[in-house]
Amino acid sequence: MERVLGIGGYFLRAADPEALNAWYRDCLGLDADENGTWQQEAGPTVFAPFPSDSDYFGSRTQQTMLNFRVRDLDAMLTQLRDKGANVAAETQDMDGVGRFGWVTDPEGNRIELWQPA
Repeated sequence: MERVLGIGGYFLRAADPEALNAWYRDCLGLDADENGTWQQEAGPTVFAPFPSDSDYFGSRTQQTMLNFRVRDLDAMLTQLRDKGANVAAETQDMDGVGRFGWVTDPEGNRIELWQPA
């Protein structure tokens, strides 16, 4: 099973925190313990403010976007589709940076998946 590889930390509000936690565990393989601690693999993390009128996050009401590193973007997107997740049809390739795809979690948060070059 493909798994996300890393992020520094992220906290978000949810109408149903237990169900959202289960979605991240079951769909992305994010195995956090009862305290939310997750042992991720080492790798790059990007910090990049975007203009306030950017459409990159999907909805303009979404103020931040998670970006998870993945080993195999195609395998992860297939896995998510097989689980019925809302996966964007398009992907993006950036020379020297890698490949990107997107999924929206059950609470409506768009998530970027990044396979580094």
